[in-house]
Amino acid sequence: MKRFVKIFVIALLVLALFVLPLQAAGTIKIGGIFPITGPIATFGISCANGAKMAVEEANARGGVLGSKIELIIEDDQYKLEEAANAAKKLIERDKVVAIVGGVTSSEALTIGPIAQSAKVVLVTGTATNPKVTQVGDFIFRVCFLDDFQGEVMANFAYKNLKAKTAAVLTAVTSDYSKGLADSFKKKYVALGGKIVADESYSEGDTDFRAQLTKIKASKPDFVFVPGYYSDVAPILNQARELGITVPFGGGDGWDSPELLKQAAKAAEGCFYTNHFTPDAKDLLVQTFVKNYTKKYGMAPDALAALKYDAMKFLLEGIKKAGTTDPVKIKEALASMKTFRGVTGSMTFDANRNAIKSAFILQIKGGKVVYYTTVKP
Repeated sequence: MKRFVKIFVIALLVLALFVLPLQAAGTIKIGGIFPITGPIATFGISCANGAKMAVEEANARGGVLGSKIELIIEDDQYKLEEAANAAKKLIERDKVVAIVGGVTSSEALTIGPIAQSAKVVLVTGTATNPKVTQVGDFIFRVCFLDDFQGEVMANFAYKNLKAKTAAVLTAVTSDYSKGLADSFKKKYVALGGKIVADESYSEGDTDFRAQLTKIKASKPDFVFVPGYYSDVAPILNQARELGITVPFGGGDGWDSPELLKQAAKAAEGCFYTNHFTPDAKDLLVQTFVKNYTKKYGMAPDALAALKYDAMKFLLEGIKKAGTTDPVKIKEALASMKTFRGVTGSMTFDANRNAIKSAFILQIKGGKVVYYTTVKP
């Protein structure tokens, strides 16, 4: 009997020699959902690049928990139905342990309920509408909220630019645009400013002259356009054609090289809030900028930096959890009260939202330049 037990134990040990390496050699699957094609493709491409770079760096160091990370990317084309299908495919077919995605708030609000229902972590680096993390406790973000950046731009317009009147042009089809517009208007009025025109449009529109004519007639000191670059570029061009010369401002949705390509002269002197500036002197930032530029042939924008941080944050959570169990990953991420990324040092509130500084950037001389930093 003793001899049998001894043989059995030895057999188990031998088996372990083969089984354990196989487990260690396995991969941890993480999904990525980005609009790589469609009207905001530069956003999706930058996000994919940032996420891939974070994964490649982790794998070069041996991976996480002894396993390599496999990033499975889906293109939702900035279509909410495609975003939903991508989330279901990643969760049900690919069996990912977490998802990094939801580039826009509308996309995140589509993906979020699917991830929450399946108890799979979703980390967004770019969806700024406050409702995103209210979906449930499996949703996290490493970007500031529209409430914050709307207030930042309202303060800047009223106090720094001395604009006592403002007009607002909102994309009513965008959760991001509506949330940012509401935040700006509330704060601006509270400061003593007056909203003299409040116009709207639908994403994808090409002619904004009717709204801009009304705005011109209201004679504002400042015009706030909380939209994405694909709409902002023609808005700025048409505004200047109509003779509107006052400064325009916006949020992080302006951050794309396409804005300068399509509306360089019209955008001159405008301002927008953002999460990142490659001009920061911090060594962590400069190392990231150097490596990203070497790899992709261009400097990183905020979208790339944010998704890089989102992936790093997620990988740190998996490491801290010590397992790929999504529930344990969620608990580990929730226990992380601070995180230092290339977009800055951040803490997290009770709803898993990042609290961090914002940058105000100016378009000057055909380039985007750092203007000032605003702390929370």
